[in-house]
Amino acid sequence: MLLFSVFSQAQSNFEDFLNPSDSLNIARQTGVYIGESVALGTTLVGLNQIWYKDYPQTNFHFINDNKQWLQLDKIGHVYSSYHLGRVGAELLSWSGASKNEQLVYGATLGFGFLTVVETFDGFSQEWGASSGDIIANATGTALYVSQELLWKEQRIIPKFSFHQTKFASQRPEALGAALNEQILKDYNGQTYWLSFNIHSFTKDSFFPKWLNLAFGYGGEGMLYGNDTEAIENSVLQNPYRQFYLSFDVDLTKIQTKSHFLKTLFSVFNTIKVPAPTLQYDDFNGVKAHFVYF
Repeated sequence: MLLFSVFSQAQSNFEDFLNPSDSLNIARQTGVYIGESVALGTTLVGLNQIWYKDYPQTNFHFINDNKQWLQLDKIGHVYSSYHLGRVGAELLSWSGASKNEQLVYGATLGFGFLTVVETFDGFSQEWGASSGDIIANATGTALYVSQELLWKEQRIIPKFSFHQTKFASQRPEALGAALNEQILKDYNGQTYWLSFNIHSFTKDSFFPKWLNLAFGYGGEGMLYGNDTEAIENSVLQNPYRQFYLSFDVDLTKIQTKSHFLKTLFSVFNTIKVPAPTLQYDDFNGVKAHFVYF
């Protein structure tokens, strides 16, 4: 009974901690800003040591990579910028900060962080800053901010899904040798979605509040970023675009009083729920999947 009492009290305290503040909590607000600064600063330092340190530096320059990987890398930037900004805004909401502060200093977190990364690229001889990446980063931030200003809710959510493909084993140094690398590098297995909440748009009680309709985009047949690069390496590839239509779940619309579950749902609402899916592409035509991820 004593252990149960202690556990219950700890659980209650944890729930209170996760409960967003009704008014500005200076301690929480300060903690958010310090925590974000430390986390992002550490990430940038680590990125510089792991990714950029071994490559020569040069004057800041741009490259045009807008025709690479069927633009899946650009859509990945939209996705990352949106969700980093969403987390920044939700953390400030938890601290009781005003809506303006959430949008100005929270929702722009993704754009700011990814702009610094783009600056690192610009000074690296191996890469270069990409105007397409910068536009994609701004688009992800704008997608979040515009919905908050227009609807005061997120009706359209970028999501991600991944499945392993045969292409990674053909070029593991670029597409990833292990699953954790392939998720980031193998564009053949990545699918990006825009998930629309049906009830939010229709206001029809017939549709459950958590039910979404998702439109996806992916691609296959890519060993190199474009055909020119593939030919230079004596490889013939046949990249093609894929389009998807599927159902999805907005986990944040599931009713619960538990702030722990709300936090958990917010974290996993970045991932598309596996569901029956229709696929269309020029190579296969229309194809149905009983479950697609």
